[in-house]
Amino acid sequence: MAFGWKLYGDGKTPPLGEAVAPDERLSWPRTIGIGAQHVVAMFGATFVFPIVMGLDPNLAIMMSGIATIIFLLIVNGKVPSYLGTSASFVGGVVAVRASGGDSSDVVGAILVSGVVLALVGVLIHFAGVRFLHAVLPPAVTGAVVLLIGFNLAPVVAGIYWPQDQWVALATMAFVIVASLLLRGFWARISILLGLVFGYLLSVLLDATAGQITSPDGTGVVSTRDRIDFDSVAQADWFGLPDFIAPSFSLNFSLLVLPAVIALIAENTGHVKAVAEMTKRDLDPYMGRAIAADGVATVVATSVGGSPTTTYAENIGVMAATRVYSTAAYYVAAVVAILLGLCPKFGALINIVPGGVLGGITVVLYGMIGLLGAKIWKENRVDFANPINLVPLAAGIIIAIGDVQLAFSESFSLGGIALGSIVAVVGWHVARALAPAEMKAALEAEREFVGGTGPALGHTGAHDYGADPSSVDEVGRPGVTGSSTPGETRPR
Repeated sequence: MAFGWKLYGDGKTPPLGEAVAPDERLSWPRTIGIGAQHVVAMFGATFVFPIVMGLDPNLAIMMSGIATIIFLLIVNGKVPSYLGTSASFVGGVVAVRASGGDSSDVVGAILVSGVVLALVGVLIHFAGVRFLHAVLPPAVTGAVVLLIGFNLAPVVAGIYWPQDQWVALATMAFVIVASLLLRGFWARISILLGLVFGYLLSVLLDATAGQITSPDGTGVVSTRDRIDFDSVAQADWFGLPDFIAPSFSLNFSLLVLPAVIALIAENTGHVKAVAEMTKRDLDPYMGRAIAADGVATVVATSVGGSPTTTYAENIGVMAATRVYSTAAYYVAAVVAILLGLCPKFGALINIVPGGVLGGITVVLYGMIGLLGAKIWKENRVDFANPINLVPLAAGIIIAIGDVQLAFSESFSLGGIALGSIVAVVGWHVARALAPAEMKAALEAEREFVGGTGPALGHTGAHDYGADPSSVDEVGRPGVTGSSTPGETRPR
């Protein structure tokens, strides 16, 4: 089923305890309204991450719509999801640019990762979900997600925060307060609200306090306005974004490849959350969903767009509305494509001040890292067992400290790439060499996961509000304590 939705009842909002299935829809006006909510939910993270990766946010918005359509077609409409920009590649992209790579190198390296992700999805489709948990157990997946997030700390400290420390501090404080005090839908877009707050604060300070003297994004100290609207005035209302042809390098590809592990974890957690909400067994579609994300990433980056992933923000919208119709996602995709065809909108996004990004990324990057710890907690990973403790500890420090291993003058591994290799390979080697009692304790831990449990958990970098995986017997969203701005309370 890709198209041809059945009308749900009289087309009105479902009563308490009932839900609109993926192959059903409400009346078209209501479906369009739900689709618009999905656009707002994905909006903040989808254009913030391209900005911090140095890619075109306008193109990212447009390609997110195209990627969503590709995803829905590949999963045959069985897994309602929106594909927005992935945060998992930010660390690798920063490493590529620090090594002298440009945007062509960035999208080329991500495209390679998209191919690998698609192939992994095909393998999982035929080998089964248990194969996935055997190769990437929660201990390893959590470590990779954690090291990807925490590796980004120097980016905040060295690039964004110094551009306007007081605006950064105010924006950070706003995001924290909003994520704690707001409820439901508004909590899920606290990052977007924080960006708007910081944007307006910068305009106000330009008008009242005058120009600021500080380093810009390149580190050069200058006196300037926080926001310059000249580029917005010169931009057209309608037009195509600027496309970029990818270029390929083994070195750069290795730098971003570890993000594939995070995407596998994220997609797995989201498919399980959707399955729980819709009360359907989606394990047979797990491989398709992961492969679809890979194909969508390849298509998006082939023209210079951003990498994609399923979005927990949008899963939260489904949990709140009890409308799982894929028709709403097609509407959201079309709206995103139309937004991407407005250069003036893109120019308005591109002038977001560095200080505002500093306040947002200090929260976002930390949340990415802590989502790795969330995977450990949900799966009861035992760090008293040296199999889990020793190799993962080494991998995490290598990534955070950006430790380098030089093989020649032109080729080296370090940071996220080397840290991920040490974590993944080191864990499997440690398991093979460990004495029987350590292996027995590990197997007891893995029994809890069972290959079908919350194995990889909820790993979106944008997950707050109602936890979409927390639903009662009639499918109503549960309430969680705290989650991730962007998607438990945080999200």
